[in-house]
Amino acid sequence: MRDQRRHVNPAFVFLSLFLPFFLFTFLSALMSFSVHFWQPVLCNTIVAGSFVFVLFFMYSAFTKWKRRTADDARWRDGGTDALKSKSWSLFLACWCLLAWVAAFLVGGTNYSRNMLPYFEVTNLNAYPSVDPAAFKGQQLMDMGQVAFTEGTRLDLTKSMGFRNLDVYCVAPVTTGNLSASMPFYDFWAVGLNCCSGHIADFHCGEFNNPNAHSGLRLMRDDLRPYFRLAVQQAEAAHGIKTRQPIFLYWMQDPSAEIEAYQDEGFKQWLIATGYFLSFSFVLVGMATVFVSWLE
Repeated sequence: MRDQRRHVNPAFVFLSLFLPFFLFTFLSALMSFSVHFWQPVLCNTIVAGSFVFVLFFMYSAFTKWKRRTADDARWRDGGTDALKSKSWSLFLACWCLLAWVAAFLVGGTNYSRNMLPYFEVTNLNAYPSVDPAAFKGQQLMDMGQVAFTEGTRLDLTKSMGFRNLDVYCVAPVTTGNLSASMPFYDFWAVGLNCCSGHIADFHCGEFNNPNAHSGLRLMRDDLRPYFRLAVQQAEAAHGIKTRQPIFLYWMQDPSAEIEAYQDEGFKQWLIATGYFLSFSFVLVGMATVFVSWLE
C-alpha cells in the first residue's frame, strides 16, 4: 500500500516538464524576434492573453487546493491520490507563472539589447562614398550605416569626453589635412568609457584601424543627449562648429556588425531555452520526489 502511494502519475510529470517549457520558448521567441518589431500590437496581445490564462490557471489550482473534500478527510482510505493531484496542479500553475515571467524578462532584454538595434539599423538606408566635408547631417537623417570616401579618418586631436557616471566619448570624422579645420563637423564617432574625458585620448571602436572608413548609426535614444553634450564641449574647446550631429560607431565592416546583432540575439535565446529546460528537469524531479512521499 505504501508503494502505491508513492506512485507518480506520468501525465502530471510530462505536463510539468513541457507545458512551462513550451510557454517559455514560445513567449521568449515572440518577445525577441521580428513579430515584436513589425507587429507590436499582436505581440503584446498574445503576451497579455497568455498572462491572463496563467492567472486563471493559478486561481483554479489554488481553489482546488483550498477546497477540502471528503476524499481529503479520508486520505487513509484512498484520498492520497486526490491530494497528490492537487499538489501537482498547484505546482504546475506556479511553474507556468514563473515561466511566463522569465520569458517576458529574457525576451524583452534580448530584444532591446540585440534584436531591436538589428531591426532598426536594417530598416534604415545605407549610404556609400560619403564625403564628410561635402555632406550635411540633415542629408543623412535616415542613415543606418555609412561608408565614407577613401582618406576619411577620425580627428583624434579634437575628441572630447563628457562624464556623467559613464564617460561619453566623441571624435569628429574628417578628411583632408588635419591642420585645416572643416567648416562644419556633422559626423561623430562615439563610444562609452573609452576616453579619459579631460584630454584628447579617444580610443573607441576601431579608431586605430587604417582600413576603417565606415560607421554604424547609434540607435539608443537614451545615450544621444550625453553625446550631444560631449560635442558641445568639443565645439567650445576646439573652436569648431556642427549643424546636425550624426553619431556612429567607427568600424571597417558595419554589415558584419549588424549580422552579429542578429546572431547574438538568436544565440542568447537558444542559451536561455537550454538553461530553462535544464532547470525544469531539476525542479520537476524535486517535485516528483516530494509528491511521491505524500501520504
